[in-house]
Amino acid sequence: MIVAGPSGSGKTTTAGLIARTFGIPHHELDGLHHGPNWTPRPEFEADVRRFAAEETWVTEWQYEAVRELLLARADLLVWLALPRRAVMRQVIARTLRRRWRREILWNGNVEPPLWTIFRDKDHVVRWSWTSYHKTPARMTAIVRARPELPVVRLGSRPEVTAWTGRQGSRPTPT
Repeated sequence: MIVAGPSGSGKTTTAGLIARTFGIPHHELDGLHHGPNWTPRPEFEADVRRFAAEETWVTEWQYEAVRELLLARADLLVWLALPRRAVMRQVIARTLRRRWRREILWNGNVEPPLWTIFRDKDHVVRWSWTSYHKTPARMTAIVRARPELPVVRLGSRPEVTAWTGRQGSRPTPT
């Protein structure tokens, strides 16, 4: 199962919630991708291929190098279609919290200084703002390429909570 949405929409949080709710393994792509000093891990694609070959799993749908593989193996797509204002509120709050607390992320990485928001075009806050519009087009392309793939579109955090709160051994589309 893949969880798609713009950067900062809560893909990792939602994938973790799905994993706990339905008892399936969650593989966090950021943790597999980022090595020390934010360098890509050479084993990233092999690690993704390995878990994607398993029967059940949930992960975030990101990183161009593995998107096609994940899409081909997915049995359900959860689309976080939150409004831009909600996504930006979440990604800014998360970035500030991580920086102020100096939270250790993947492989010893920490959020860069806040001033880099203004200078680094790939800073997660700027990336979220500039790439937000790409998700709907990607979802349309998925529906065309895999019309048999069930898609659950969730437009708010309460919808995510309500959907994952349903009883059952496996999630189903709503």
